[in-house]
Amino acid sequence: MYPIRMYKRECNDSNKINGFLERARSGFLGLSAENVPYVVPLNFVRWKEAIYFHGASEGRKNTILRQNAQACFTVCEDQGTITDIVPANTDTAYMSVMLFGSVALVADLEEATEAMQALLNKYVPGYYDSPLAKSHVEKYVSSLGSRTSVYKLVPSEVTAKENAAREGQLFYPGKTRHDEGQ
Repeated sequence: MYPIRMYKRECNDSNKINGFLERARSGFLGLSAENVPYVVPLNFVRWKEAIYFHGASEGRKNTILRQNAQACFTVCEDQGTITDIVPANTDTAYMSVMLFGSVALVADLEEATEAMQALLNKYVPGYYDSPLAKSHVEKYVSSLGSRTSVYKLVPSEVTAKENAAREGQLFYPGKTRHDEGQ
């Protein structure tokens, strides 16, 4: 793949990357078919070294995946604006991870149910009294009449970048350059 141009911001700390992916709430699945890009925001879970997500069994995403299963899944979180007395040095504090690989439909009901349970554990921990039943995953139909499918992306490459702010660097309402203490 391509090297990260801003190599000083590259993050190779797998613990930091994995922790970030476990906490982050939204990701963006980037697909392409017939030279037309398509990016869709999704809830996701990093589980068993893969990214799992779910969605309708029909629609544009599914059509594209049948044509080209290669994907990029991107997760990024803005952590605030970094101030500097030099306007050109104003920047953003962030963490971002890009995972490249093929997306596959999870056909095994056991794996699909476990992945859906992992999603529930991430987004609503402790809310349900009992684990998700396989029959729910197998038989659920949305209000639009579509079945739900579970997908996974096993990354062949992962890149990450971060720009951490140091103490006192982040902007807050009312902060001026005179507050920089320089």
